[in-house]
Amino acid sequence: MRKVNMIYEGKAKKVYATDDPDLLIVSYKDDATAFNGLKRGTIIGKGVINNRMSNILMAKLEEAGVPTHFVSELNERDTLVKKVKIVPLEVIVRNISAGSFAKNYGVQEGIIFEEPTIEFSYKNDELGDPLINDYQAIALGIATRAEIETITKYAFTVNEILRALWASRGVTLVDFKLEFGKTSDGTIILADEISPDTCRLWDSETGKKLDKDRFRRDLGGVEEAYHEIMRRLFD
Repeated sequence: MRKVNMIYEGKAKKVYATDDPDLLIVSYKDDATAFNGLKRGTIIGKGVINNRMSNILMAKLEEAGVPTHFVSELNERDTLVKKVKIVPLEVIVRNISAGSFAKNYGVQEGIIFEEPTIEFSYKNDELGDPLINDYQAIALGIATRAEIETITKYAFTVNEILRALWASRGVTLVDFKLEFGKTSDGTIILADEISPDTCRLWDSETGKKLDKDRFRRDLGGVEEAYHEIMRRLFD
C-alpha cells in the first residue's frame, strides 16, 4: 500500500490517501502541542512511540471486542487504517482527578473516583473544544442517541481493559481521550490514537508523570518518560 497524496495534517499526524478509497495511511510526527496549539515544541522519537503503542493497544482492544480503525503497521511511523468520518466529539474518561477536571471544579489532583466518569468536548479548535453534553450533541446533529450510547459503552470498555493492562505494568491510568469515527456503512469504531499524548499515566508507586504533562508543565525528562512508558508496555 502506498501514499497517494496528503489529505490532512494535524498537530501530531499526517494523513494520506491510498490506492484503496476505504484505507488511509497515518504518519506520526514528533511535533508536540498543548493548550489548543498555544504551546509548541518537539519530542524526539514521539512519533515512533505513539505509532507503535497505539497499534499494540488497538490490537488488544480489537481482541476484546472493541472495533477500531487499525489495519496494519507499515513501518515505525506509518500505519494503515480504515477510512472513517470522525465524530466531532472528544471523549474523556477519568478515573482520578487531574488536569482540566481539577482546574474546572476546584479540586486537588489525585482524588480517586468511586467510579469512572465520562465527559464530551465538541471537537472544534475555533471554539476551544468546549464541554458538551449528550443532549447538546444531539441538538447540534453531531451524533444520534444510539451513536452516543455506543460510544459511551466502548469508552468504558476501553477504560476497563487499559486500566488493568497498565496496572500490571506498575502504571496508573488517570484519564484519557478517545475519538470515534463512522465507516462508510455508518458503523462506529475507535479511531485516532492511544498514547502518552492522549493518556495521563502515573507511576503507581511514585506518582511520577509518564505522559505529555511533562511537556505541558515544563517538568523536563519528556523523552525519557515516553521511552519509559513504552518499556513498561513491552514488559
